Amino acid sequence: MNLETLTQVNIERAARRPVFVVTDVANGEQRMVKAADLAGDPLEAELRKQLRMGKSAMIEAGGKRLFVNVYAPVARMVIMGAVHISQALAPMARSLGYDVTVVDPRTAFASPERFPDVRVVAEWPDVALPPLNVDHYTAFVAVTHDPKIDDPALLHAFERDCFYIGALGSRKTHAKRVDRLKAHGASDADVAKIHAPIGLSIGAISPGEVAVAIMAQITAQLRLPKEGAA
Repeated sequence: MNLETLTQVNIERAARRPVFVVTDVANGEQRMVKAADLAGDPLEAELRKQLRMGKSAMIEAGGKRLFVNVYAPVARMVIMGAVHISQALAPMARSLGYDVTVVDPRTAFASPERFPDVRVVAEWPDVALPPLNVDHYTAFVAVTHDPKIDDPALLHAFERDCFYIGALGSRKTHAKRVDRLKAHGASDADVAKIHAPIGLSIGAISPGEVAVAIMAQITAQLRLPKEGAA
């Protein structure tokens, strides 16, 4: 990789934007593809597939063997609520490579002792969330069951276009949540992004099982192609 390409790749990575370097194996020619330029690229389908997988790979296209280096942002997870589900979910997400932060203003819950090796922020959402630079490559999980904490956090997640947004609660609880969020300016498209009840339907009962269901749903959202996509 030449210096100019390396510099551009590092700029994109620093901004948490995906970027690809495509190398022709036969002659070593390289080109960089930014996420903003994916639409219409002759390798768009393949590049999007590799981005979903988060893996570099050898591909064949147009009679050429090409190596695609994928530079994807590290996935983040923000968990609102230092509850029992979070105690199971946080280490699980870390083991899968997520950069995890637990946010809860209730200091009795948000402590390093309850969440070893996990960043814990004992502040209200309006203080805790802006410095975290929540973005599209963030999974946002709201599990406090407290509207004073979850609602402003969810509004923040809408603004930042998180790839996954989930919230704990029954359908009845969620219906009330939707009304509150809309009263604070959320659109139909915003509230439709919320996975609620949170997690895949696997009959989960214990906090650990609920965490498994949530992690599975997040993984599916991250890795599986969207409906109508390749």
